[in-house]
Amino acid sequence: MNGVELIYKYFDGLSELQKEQFAALYSLYAGKINVISRKDFDSLYLKHVLHSLAIAKVCTFADGAKVLDVGCGGGFPSVPLAILFPNVHFTSVDSIRKKITVVQGVCEAVGIKNLTAVNDRVENIPEKFDFVVSRAVTDMATFVGWVWKKIERGTDHGTLPNGLLYLKGGDLDAELAQTKMSWSRYNISDYFEEEFFETKQVVYSAK
Repeated sequence: MNGVELIYKYFDGLSELQKEQFAALYSLYAGKINVISRKDFDSLYLKHVLHSLAIAKVCTFADGAKVLDVGCGGGFPSVPLAILFPNVHFTSVDSIRKKITVVQGVCEAVGIKNLTAVNDRVENIPEKFDFVVSRAVTDMATFVGWVWKKIERGTDHGTLPNGLLYLKGGDLDAELAQTKMSWSRYNISDYFEEEFFETKQVVYSAK
């Protein structure tokens, strides 16, 4: 099982529209150069869509929550999360214009109305958000320096208090220690059985 069925396997209760939106992603991302590597493309749903949705297994965002995806690339994790949480507003930021153009095109094609794609550096984004999400953009200490002040305190915007949710793999002990912050770590293999997730985690710190 390597296609959209992977999403249906772990997320029941999807509307017909959500199923159609997830199913459409394969053809929309086909041929998007420098967004998804060719060797990874046949594993789009495993390595990109389902990986992004691991965040949703750790935290359910409340309707009306504001979520910032930093270094979104072609829209991961924000595009899959925006489909799953249609009443949450996502802002996807990347400094590379052609990647933001891809995100905008995908959202328009599948009818994602709750995502704003911005071509800029995160330091230039004036708003504050309930959550920041990202996927292995840089080392954690650098990343925290970029985004921590952009997170509002709060406890009513999800099943976890407002904070930072980061998808990361490998041995994270030293990297997280450098931030001098308190982190919770969630093994994605506790939620998804595929071998790809064995060393991958969602790390979280509350504001």
